[in-house]
Amino acid sequence: MTFQPVLNVFLLLLFCLPVAALAVLGLRKAPGRDKGLWVLRLVMLLACFAMLLRPGIPGGATQTLATDTDIVLVVDTTASIVAEDWDGDSPRLDGVRADIQAIVDEYPGARFALITFDATADIRLPLTTDTTALISSLEVMRPEVTSQSRGSSIGIANGLLQDTLSSAAKSSPDRSRMVFYFGDGEQTVTAPPEPFKGSEKYTDAGAVLGYGTAEGGPMKLTTGGLDGSGDGGYIEYQGENALSTIDEENLEAIADQLGIEYQHRTADAAPELPEAPSTTTGYAESGTVGNVTELYWIFALAVLAILGFELARAAMLVARLRMLRPAAAPQPRATRSSSEERSDETNRFSPTETPEGGAS
Repeated sequence: MTFQPVLNVFLLLLFCLPVAALAVLGLRKAPGRDKGLWVLRLVMLLACFAMLLRPGIPGGATQTLATDTDIVLVVDTTASIVAEDWDGDSPRLDGVRADIQAIVDEYPGARFALITFDATADIRLPLTTDTTALISSLEVMRPEVTSQSRGSSIGIANGLLQDTLSSAAKSSPDRSRMVFYFGDGEQTVTAPPEPFKGSEKYTDAGAVLGYGTAEGGPMKLTTGGLDGSGDGGYIEYQGENALSTIDEENLEAIADQLGIEYQHRTADAAPELPEAPSTTTGYAESGTVGNVTELYWIFALAVLAILGFELARAAMLVARLRMLRPAAAPQPRATRSSSEERSDETNRFSPTETPEGGAS
């Protein structure tokens, strides 16, 4: 039996012992028929304490597939990446996120790095096996602020990509390297795109994934707000919504420079992902990885069962009290005697007057 407490054991005792003392006191003072309730409450407290200790049984085993590959993701974050022509009128960024999730699922155990580019290129996430951090980075990723956009080049990330790949090759020469480029190929500066030739020698596999349509899609204004939404308007050109279209010729040129394949992505098909190099993919050498079978859920079920009993009992008591509440009886109308009526009739006159109006 192993224990992995969520807090220090002394803190858990500090929280639970005073409550246990109150429960024992209540058990001693309770009448005979209520002692069972206090026993249940003590059992619930003990179950909570055991659950927070996180008990487990060692010796469990799982077999894992490890991909000894470094994967660099290069993502376009210019305004055109939110052009609304993915799966109808959804932004292209939705397709990018879905495809990256498919890549993460395809290569378990790989290390991932995330590079984004608009007017400049930035490394958002260095090489890591923490795919949760990668997905979180994608969820909060937003395109550049529209008011600050000055045009961008689809090859501006070439230097940063080469540096990332070369550093990975030097630190881990036995690992293979893959590159996935996500964009629409739209060059919005007058200069020609920078070539990716310097990265080809470090790239073993990958793909250039293109997003967008020839008809194009409108782009919402982005303000850089914390919620990631625009102000509801669209980027305009000459009084009409500006449209972003895919440039597959530019994307195919990038694929040729990197020595990988190009794919035009649509929502109705899954990406065709290349196999990781066969020399770097396989099961862990031991075949199994030590694991712990968690047992805290057993105590959690006990706590839920006792809480459910307490709630049901409280509901029954409230319903019983409502049924026993007496109905308000109507108040009887007061009756008056004839002598009281005569007395009131006499009192209506002054002490010095008679009913005929004379003085007494």
